[in-house]
Amino acid sequence: MLAELTIIPVGGDSHLSACLAEVLKLIDASGLRYALTPSATCIEGDWDDVMALVRRCHDHVRLECPHVVTNVKIEDEADDPNKLTSNVVSVEAKAGRRLRRTRPTAVPLKR
Repeated sequence: MLAELTIIPVGGDSHLSACLAEVLKLIDASGLRYALTPSATCIEGDWDDVMALVRRCHDHVRLECPHVVTNVKIEDEADDPNKLTSNVVSVEAKAGRRLRRTRPTAVPLKR
C-alpha cells in the first residue's frame, strides 16, 4: 500500500519545517520505505504499519499545535509491493524518457 501523507499545523508559526522535520524523524525511524516531496510524504508498507505511523505522526504534531489537519491519500493495489518506484517508472515508460524529479538544492543544512 502507498499512502501520501500531508500534515498541516493550523495557526501559530508560519514556518513549519522544524515541526515537520520532527515528523520525518518518526517516519525515518519506522523502517518503512518513504519519499519526501515538496508538499507531502509518500509512505509504503502494509496497512497496519502505515496507518499506525500516520497516527503517530498526527499525534506528534497535535502535541505541538492545538489544530491539525492531516490528509491521507491511499493507493492499494494487489500484487504491487513497490508502488513508490513502479508508479514513476510506469509514467516514464509511457513518456519514453526519464522525467524531471525533485532534486536536493545546494542550500546547506543548518545545525
